[in-house]
Amino acid sequence: MAKKSAIERNKKRERLAQSYAGKRARLKVITMDKTLEPEERFAASLALAELPRNSARVRVHNRCEISGRPKGYYRKLRMSRIALRDMASSGQIPGMVKSSW
Repeated sequence: MAKKSAIERNKKRERLAQSYAGKRARLKVITMDKTLEPEERFAASLALAELPRNSARVRVHNRCEISGRPKGYYRKLRMSRIALRDMASSGQIPGMVKSSW
């Protein structure tokens, strides 16, 4: 099990990223628009820099839904390899069996 503080910090980042997503996207469009005046684009980039760092989507780390483990994460299943193996071994995932040869 991962540290509770790390899990909660990541949840906070997810909430911030979700709440600032629209504002961040609008500012990014303005900064990338080459047809606008340089001063306007620079002002938009300054406004973007004023937003909280944790509101950036890139700062959210994928973590296992069950254990909170940050590594060995399967995106499709949203869980770590260890949690997947435990659930498969106990028969909680239909059609999945532990391989042996």
